[in-house]
Amino acid sequence: MKKVKIVGVPEHFNLPWHMAIADGAFEDRGIDLSWTDIPEGTGRMSQMLADGETDLAIILTEGIVKSISEGNSTKIVQEYIASPLLWGIHVAYKSPYHALADLKGTKAAISRKGSGSHLMAFVNAHNQGWNTENLQFEIIHNLDGAVAALSQGQADYFMWERFTTKPLVDAKVFRRLDDCPTPWPCFVIAATDDFISNNSSLLGHILEVINTYSMEFKKIPSIDRTIANRYGHDVTDVRQWLSLTTWGQQQLSSQSLKDVQERLVSLELLSQIRKDDRFLYP
Repeated sequence: MKKVKIVGVPEHFNLPWHMAIADGAFEDRGIDLSWTDIPEGTGRMSQMLADGETDLAIILTEGIVKSISEGNSTKIVQEYIASPLLWGIHVAYKSPYHALADLKGTKAAISRKGSGSHLMAFVNAHNQGWNTENLQFEIIHNLDGAVAALSQGQADYFMWERFTTKPLVDAKVFRRLDDCPTPWPCFVIAATDDFISNNSSLLGHILEVINTYSMEFKKIPSIDRTIANRYGHDVTDVRQWLSLTTWGQQQLSSQSLKDVQERLVSLELLSQIRKDDRFLYP
């Protein structure tokens, strides 16, 4: 049995992995797939890949592209979620801010530098015509940290996946002012170069298993109720999320990679656009 380490955020997107593990689908192929939840998100997972603490990660596209461009010896092996991510822009429920324009010059809560919440704050600022050099950040590590920071006035707004934070909106902890969708497929599967070079056949088996599960995921009877119960969401919200979400089973396209790099370069978060083979396997 070959042990493989994989990490991802503790969110509903990753339920197909948990179902496949619970069903023994990887064990049937001689793979002991060990999953670890990483609430801190993409910045932390990028560091884990770079440090060899994990073999695989389900990670935000823009975050891993930036990390690889900066020297992370990792490759994108496939899309995972082919549709955009809806980043909700949140403030504390009792915040004086009621429109996106009110947030100009205020402080964003981010999980860590290089995280999705960090990069998307730049994307949102660019969309609003703000000077990105004036952005301010408070590092809060995870969702609990964001709740504390916004409630205590240490930060003014927080960007996180809209449906993950919806229970906090319903509970009147956050107010959501708007959404900022990613203009590219939002999640990819990434693997370290070392893992790929030593386990290319094994990687193929892992992708075959998860692609089988992700292709059939929406067809599972009562999957909306299963997700709602497991993750504490309203079933109506889950149905809306399912209608907006598409799982991918192909490699990230050259065009999508170009779109990500061009946007990051325009925001001065990357110095240059690099060739596809720097990022994509094979």
